Amino acid sequence: MTGFGRSEQTLSDIRISVELKSVNSRFLDLNLRMPKKFNALEGRIRKRVKDYLSRGKLDLYLMYEDFSVERGKLCLNLSLAREYYAALSQIAEALSIRNEPQASRIAEFPDVLLLTEEEGDREKLWARLNPCLTEALESFLENREAEGANLGEDLLAKLREMEEIVQKIEKRSPEIVRLHERHLREKLSELLSDTEIDEGRLMQEMVLYTDKLCTDEELVRLHSHIDNMRRKLTEGGTVGRELDFLAQEMNREANTVLSKANDMLVSEDAIHLKTLIEKIREQVQNLE
Repeated sequence: MTGFGRSEQTLSDIRISVELKSVNSRFLDLNLRMPKKFNALEGRIRKRVKDYLSRGKLDLYLMYEDFSVERGKLCLNLSLAREYYAALSQIAEALSIRNEPQASRIAEFPDVLLLTEEEGDREKLWARLNPCLTEALESFLENREAEGANLGEDLLAKLREMEEIVQKIEKRSPEIVRLHERHLREKLSELLSDTEIDEGRLMQEMVLYTDKLCTDEELVRLHSHIDNMRRKLTEGGTVGRELDFLAQEMNREANTVLSKANDMLVSEDAIHLKTLIEKIREQVQNLE
């Protein structure tokens, strides 16, 4: 399900903001976008998100501003600085360029100077981040629950429409059987006009023929699936995968009704039924 959540907290020396955006996915796919300073906290951040969410392709944006004077310990990677110096000197010699690399220039290269965090600093950083992250996750859930309520109402409306179609097919089915029985009798009478017809044998053949047209079992199962889906939607909770399975079962029954339907009106109703089921399948992908 799509969703959005945001939180921002400003303290005396820092400002932290967390923004969450998600699109539908069967599994939880978390993409973190945050300053390097928070890399050591990635495991905790992911665990915190999993405490709240189990599905969705989620982008988490973490913004951080530090107004304090002390921001960690500055460390020099001297061996890497020597490698940069040697490489620059080699380039100058190969190209016959008179160039003496300056220390200030070498210090600008990646990872020569690093600002490191002590373990205590990480704990302090997590203590500040966690409330903001939690608030953003709760905001995200509130947003998604509101969307889920609207989606649930739409799904219930589609189920009511499906139920009406199934009832319509049920009413039509006996008439279809009678029409085909009459048609079969007329055809046999025409073909065997000079032959005495064994009425008992004729009735047996009619039963076999009309049994192939009967969709009673499929319609009963459709009613059951509709009731089951309605109940799960009403109860709430984590039902997305169960509803997806039920929609697949509905589609299977609707396909059988369509294949058996030797009647234009029932075929039209079955196609309409399949269209509704397909829409339901698309929508339940957005449910947790």
